[in-house]
Amino acid sequence: MFDAAVFGSLFLTLFVIMDPPGITPIFLALTAGRPGKVQKRMAFQAVCVAGGVIAVFGLLGHQILDYLHVSVPALMIAGGLLLLLIALDLLTGKTDEPKQTKDVNVALVPLGMPLLAGPGAIVSVILAVQKADSVATQVSVWAAILAIHVVLWLVMRYSLLIIRVIKDGGVVLVTRLAGMMLSAIAVQQIINGVTQVIRGS
Repeated sequence: MFDAAVFGSLFLTLFVIMDPPGITPIFLALTAGRPGKVQKRMAFQAVCVAGGVIAVFGLLGHQILDYLHVSVPALMIAGGLLLLLIALDLLTGKTDEPKQTKDVNVALVPLGMPLLAGPGAIVSVILAVQKADSVATQVSVWAAILAIHVVLWLVMRYSLLIIRVIKDGGVVLVTRLAGMMLSAIAVQQIINGVTQVIRGS
């Protein structure tokens, strides 16, 4: 009742796309200045949001996109533009101002979606669920989805220990680095979406 090959393949794919190590500096930057308990809660919320979004698209992905007349490349481009806006805020230091972010739950947007549950992860899950033609492969697919979210939660949950080491000055540096990384991810996502549009035309 379990297909290890399917599990391993999807888990590795999602690990590369969702990038638990790479999300660490972005998570630290977006949650900086909040109490430790709040940051831990936000890590859990982000994973729950990502898991919920991916589960919904895994079950109803094709129907949702068809109903909205939205193509996968359009989803990728839109997600990339949203990430680029967040990256610019990180690079310019706007997120350093508590009034702008204190009342905003970044665990929902952009952490939960589109950072964790981005177009790449959504498309991968839609395809994996579509190809799963037996109970064993279905169980393996959903087990891989659950496993990667557990890994994401553990990485973000224990990344808070880094704050104790790098202090406030280090957080500012991490914020700028996260902005650079996030902007590169956003641009690449837009490029991938445009490339798919061109190939499909």
